[in-house]
Amino acid sequence: FGYNMLVFIPFKFLMKIKSKYDVSIVPTFLLLDERKAIVDRVEGTEASKLTLSVRKLLSMPLKTASSPSEGNDEGKVEEQQPKQKSEEETLNAKLHALINSAPMMMFMKGSPTEPKCGFSRQCVEILKTNSIPFHSFDILDPAQQHVRKGLKTYSDWPTYPQIYANGELVGGLDILKEMVEDESTSLAEQLGINKEQDISIEERLTALLSRSKLMLFMKGLPSAPKCGFSRQIVELLGEAKFDAFDILTDDEVRQGLKKLSDWPTYPQLYLDGELIGGLDIVQEMVESGEFSEMIEGL
Repeated sequence: FGYNMLVFIPFKFLMKIKSKYDVSIVPTFLLLDERKAIVDRVEGTEASKLTLSVRKLLSMPLKTASSPSEGNDEGKVEEQQPKQKSEEETLNAKLHALINSAPMMMFMKGSPTEPKCGFSRQCVEILKTNSIPFHSFDILDPAQQHVRKGLKTYSDWPTYPQIYANGELVGGLDILKEMVEDESTSLAEQLGINKEQDISIEERLTALLSRSKLMLFMKGLPSAPKCGFSRQIVELLGEAKFDAFDILTDDEVRQGLKKLSDWPTYPQLYLDGELIGGLDIVQEMVESGEFSEMIEGL
């Protein structure tokens, strides 16, 4: 957004500004469009209100000319409408982020500790036996059925589990077994995986935060929350389109996200990779109507 600018003005030097804009509280945030007209103002330090106002300003279309004079249609301003991504493009972006969220990624039924089909269990056993570090995604999660269906088309592979190495499809259990049977080279070498170096936590968090525009880190899953706060925030989100990650399944993510966001508790809700807050903040925004405005169009 090259036409947006944030200007900091020391209050004590600008009494004219104080009078012109009727500033009576410090800090006061004035949000102006390209014509220097006030779009919104936020008084005080309420971060949620400021975040919402800034998002509104950034979403406003850029004017390409001055306002036309009355009765003159030739000078009418054409607004640049933001291009909306199709559902398919949005899903493909999410699938790409998931596939590349770790060097070795398996989309399976269940989890490595609790596989829910024999094929998934055998794949887990093979990777663990060969000391291959990997991450997984449970395609049985009721909230992730769009991933389960979409990945089949995205990768042109109709069954699960699906195994990816460095962002490329390896295949399923049969392919993995064939690779193990090839004794001329190790499984890790065939996969192109360095067993000594897994993806950094920073890279993992970046990939997780980009999985969805609205991303919830919670205890459990939306279909089965494992704490009261997580259950309440899922109920508050209602029909909003969001993705979720169970921080109880990965302590590295659980601890790393606390440091990244400087937010010590869960659940944590993010919009476009930026922290909104926890249950209390989301509850306040929902009650005030700010939340529905913020996620409008998702």
